[in-house]
Amino acid sequence: MKTIKFKSLSSGSCGNCYFLGIFGESGHCEAGVLIDAGVSPRRLKKELEREGLCFDDFAGLLITHDHNDHIRSLGSYCKHLGKPVWTPPELSGALARHYITGEYYGKCRTVLAPGWNEIVPGRIRAQCFEVPHDATHTVGYALMLDDYKFVIMTDIGRMVPQALAFARQADTVVIESNYDLEMLRHGPYPKELQDRICGGRGHLSNAECAEALRDFMHPGLRNIFLCHLSEHNNTPELAYETNSTVLQACCADYGSRIPRLCPLPRMSPSPMFIL
Repeated sequence: MKTIKFKSLSSGSCGNCYFLGIFGESGHCEAGVLIDAGVSPRRLKKELEREGLCFDDFAGLLITHDHNDHIRSLGSYCKHLGKPVWTPPELSGALARHYITGEYYGKCRTVLAPGWNEIVPGRIRAQCFEVPHDATHTVGYALMLDDYKFVIMTDIGRMVPQALAFARQADTVVIESNYDLEMLRHGPYPKELQDRICGGRGHLSNAECAEALRDFMHPGLRNIFLCHLSEHNNTPELAYETNSTVLQACCADYGSRIPRLCPLPRMSPSPMFIL
């Protein structure tokens, strides 16, 4: 029996990188993909080896946007691994001009077409959707791993209809729950940065994440992972509590079981989750 597995290597302003794969009965990864490139190849190799995996176990990378914490090591990946880097056209152009990706990106550059794209033929398909964030161009991704539906939306200033539409059909959703508004307003950041974070093109608060969860919750949803938590303006406990309260109320209304809800660690890797 196949299983779908997910692992966060890092999730936050210190770096973002996620592994997602289809595993066969023997435990071998049959098809995998990496999302974002915010950790070094050495660290990625080390963490994959801990799970019995290697670079051959992912076909390439999907990139969400061109902020440094999501592409910090993309140039190194392109130089040393030579795997496809899938992005929509506008983001692809930005990466081609970016000092981090530079001369090595060209050989790996793979532009996504509108609609569904074959990432691993016959096994993994991906479709991007635009989200508001103050990068050159920012997207979330809906992925089909065989018949399993996975959605990731990180660095999203406010919720948008297409993101909700994909999440309403997903088995697993990874969604940003970046900050608590009271902590942000009474924290160490200058007002200009505070306004940038909560201004609709920055990040999603715990309360906004919970409201989105209320909108996309459906009986088939199995897992919700809270990503990109702020170091100074949030805690895993607060993010969990805010979202769990809404989740339990929704499930009571639906009469359905409560999905797994898990904040992802900022700087350290998560366990390998069986989805």
